[in-house]
Amino acid sequence: MKRRSFLKKSAAAGAAFTIVPSFVLGKTHIPPSDTLYMAGIGVGGRGAGVCNELFETQRVKFVALCDVDDRMAANTYAAHPKAKQYRDFRNIYDNHLSEIDAFMVATPDHTHAVASLPFMKAKKHAYVEKPLTHNIYEARLMAQVAKENNIVTQMGNQGASGDGIRLAQEIINAGLIGKVHRVDCWTNRPVWPQGFKSITEKQPIPDTLDWDLWLGPAAMRDYNANYLPFKWRGFWDFGTGAMGDMGCHIMETPFKTLGLRFPYEAEASCTTVWSGDFVEANIPGACPPSSIVRLKFDTEAHGDVSLNWYDGGIMPDLPSELKDGESPGDSGGGSIFHGDKGIMVTDTYSGNPRLLPSEKMIDFVPLTQTIKRVTSGHAGEFVEACLKGGTTSSPFSYGGPLTEAVLMGNLAIKAFQLKVLKEGKEANQWAPYNYPGRRTIKWDGENMKVTNYDTANAWVKREYREGWGI
Repeated sequence: MKRRSFLKKSAAAGAAFTIVPSFVLGKTHIPPSDTLYMAGIGVGGRGAGVCNELFETQRVKFVALCDVDDRMAANTYAAHPKAKQYRDFRNIYDNHLSEIDAFMVATPDHTHAVASLPFMKAKKHAYVEKPLTHNIYEARLMAQVAKENNIVTQMGNQGASGDGIRLAQEIINAGLIGKVHRVDCWTNRPVWPQGFKSITEKQPIPDTLDWDLWLGPAAMRDYNANYLPFKWRGFWDFGTGAMGDMGCHIMETPFKTLGLRFPYEAEASCTTVWSGDFVEANIPGACPPSSIVRLKFDTEAHGDVSLNWYDGGIMPDLPSELKDGESPGDSGGGSIFHGDKGIMVTDTYSGNPRLLPSEKMIDFVPLTQTIKRVTSGHAGEFVEACLKGGTTSSPFSYGGPLTEAVLMGNLAIKAFQLKVLKEGKEANQWAPYNYPGRRTIKWDGENMKVTNYDTANAWVKREYREGWGI
């Protein structure tokens, strides 16, 4: 398929208005209210799990499936043998646009927006894994396009549909911990190798993989097994590091319960920053093995709120109310809310909100439920909204700003990396997280602009390889 033809068809579909597509299977008309016809893009790895979650609703039929790696997608292909199989998502757009109601994207971060936007402009409902996008500009654009086309959307941060986030919100609303001035979020990520020097070795491309399609909008480079599968998360060109991987799961708890929006300030420090080929281009190549990020928000209900992020084995200061043997979360991470009347702790995915000290939970009287619970799960909620109307827990109008806040932290990490790289570029210098000096990023969220360090504005949007622009 020619790129020019693809863009022309995308624009034409975006301009046309259709209430529901018509599906004809043989000579039998299937009402849209009975079945959601979907395309799956990126159906190996995490995408296989998302496809299963959607299919288990018993309301989804996959018309077409796409993955650039036949080996990774093999199980999903076998589970849906009647679905057409492709390596290039643009072939689904060309051949099946009129047959689908919705699509799912679970590709690596750097291709979320590229794969999603053409279908969204054609008014197809969208389920996209977290983080919603690879950069802030894309997140803002995805939310805008979703609103303009009045489509159902859901970002794949599954905790947003859980009971935990709703109970945490009710605890906050009931004033049990008072006004919150600080939240400490932490994760056990990265659980993949992170902190590489520049990769220069060329390795043979596996026969099952289309490397050019996998790179998509990223600059061409030689294949190396250090990039994938899964390990792409540790490289800025493809992934968004530990914060991007888990921020939309863990930061979601304070973001929703405290009514956060754009942070107005961010600063970071991180371990093991290497000098190398990326210094002159002002782009660090690899995400750091560990980092601390401090974000500041101005909120209507709580005033100034500091949100501190810790990853790579670095932990926040533990409150004295936490007893020996008690965890400020679970094995994957958690959040600690510091209020003027008390402390609340939650697990990963907003799970198990609880007050400290733990004795407070012994006689805890269950709160009256003021927020409706989701009984169909995150994927099921999306399917139900597509078929019958209604809302989702993480529409792009919400998931977009949450992703922006998470990626704002990455701007601060890159700024710190670049500071160390430039100061130590004559040697392979590493920097502990308390490296002397600081670089604070001031953020104008409404205008999507760093106001005090212009270099960082180049990271708000990426450079797209020819033929892969959005």
